[in-house]
Parts: sequence; C-alpha cells; structure tokens
Amino acid sequence: MGQVPAATRALRVLRFLASQPDPVPLDRIVRACELPRSTAYHLLNAMIAEGFVVHLAEEHRYGLGVAAFEVGSGYSRQEPLQRIARRPLAALVDRVGHSAHLAVLHGRDVLYVLEERAPGRPPLVTDVGVRLPAALTASGRALLSRLPAAQVRALHPSADAFVDRHGRGPRTLSALRVLLVETRQRGWATEDGEVTPGLASVAAAVVDHNGHPMAGVAVTYESPEDPDDPGSRSDSSAVDQAALAEEVRRTAALLTRRLGGTA
Repeated sequence: MGQVPAATRALRVLRFLASQPDPVPLDRIVRACELPRSTAYHLLNAMIAEGFVVHLAEEHRYGLGVAAFEVGSGYSRQEPLQRIARRPLAALVDRVGHSAHLAVLHGRDVLYVLEERAPGRPPLVTDVGVRLPAALTASGRALLSRLPAAQVRALHPSADAFVDRHGRGPRTLSALRVLLVETRQRGWATEDGEVTPGLASVAAAVVDHNGHPMAGVAVTYESPEDPDDPGSRSDSSAVDQAALAEEVRRTAALLTRRLGGTA
C-alpha cells in the first residue's frame, strides 16, 4: 500500500463501487477491497460526509454519490485522454505517413475522439464524433479482444447486433470470437475493406492499470479493393502491415504507460 494508506483504501473502495451495476452491501466491499470491517465502515462514513458515497439505509447498501459523478464529469470536460494522445498520435503519423485515430468503446460501437490526418492521404469516415460498429473496425476489435468473453457476449446477444456495411466482417458471435482470439494472439487488430472499400487499418489497445481497454490506436492505409483479386492490387498494397502494426503498438504502449497501465 502507498504512503497514504487511508487515501489508498478510499480510492480502492470508490473504484470498486464504480465497477458495480448496483449499490452493494458492506460485506461485499469488505471482501472485494480486503479491508477490516471497522475500517471499511469508517471510510464509507467519511466518503458519505463528502458526498462521494450514499448509504441506502433501507437496503443496507452503499453506492456512488453525486461528488463521484462530478469527478467523472470533470474528467470528461478536461478530455485528458485526448490531451495525452494528441502528440504521440501526431508523431505516429509523421513516422508512418498514414492517417491515425483514437477511438473508445461506446456500447457495441467505437466512438472516434481524436484524428490526425497525413498530408495527401484520402479522407476517412473516422471524423471525431463518428460512431462505427466495433466488430467491423480494427480499433473496436483491439478493444473487444481485451474484454471478458461474457462482456463481449452481452454486447452481441444476437445476429441483430452485427452490422453489414460492405458484405464483409463477422455476422455471428462465434465468427467474432475467432477474430478476437486471432487478435489477442497476434497482439494487434486488422480490418480490410469492412468499413470503407479500398482502405485497411491496424490497431492496438491502450489499457489502464487493471488491464481494462481504455482506447484503440489505429492507422488507416490504402489497400486493394478486392484482397482476393491480385489484379486489383496497386502500389499501395506494398504496405508492410507488420511494421505498421509495430509502430501502432509502440504508440499504444506509450499511452498505456502514461495512463498508469502496464504495456
């Protein structure tokens, strides 16, 4: 534990409460945070007084308070992820000569929060604020591959959860699982023509200190219109995908370390 054990314990409790779908009883907090019952009780009372926790007396449960919401809102207003990522993403574009972007999971979609365009490269659909199906995008696959299988299943409960843009990409949970296993084994995700014909992407996940995926870093480059037709290949097909992916992984690892995670 750190040099300020009370603060460390309080933050541990807040992080646990934030991970729960509903308020929880004291015993759950004691077990999950590995705290003596009396210590947990006093910490919770202090956080209740400051507005970070609420006590639902009738249910004998504790949940997050308004002050915790204010902290989360402040995080959103300050856009720390975008601020941390802006320069590394620009440096990535300078190194590889292709456009790059940063995306976060939003339900079963990815939401693009930052884009750096390379000069002379074609325009992309990944403008800031755009949402696309995570299962079709390299960024989304990089993020989904780091989630528990149960969470992936919950996000894709039926065939209706899958979107078909250009006749490519997974249409079932089992097909998506195969892609995610390949992604985990490889260490980076790919997508070719499933979002925009003629464009391909490679991506890697940025994770926090718990190994939870925070964002996906991706680079998009020109590819053949039809990967199965050698006659459709152009000079742009000579892109070294593995080398490009290694640069993306370097950037994702840098952002992971800056967020306190382990690359």
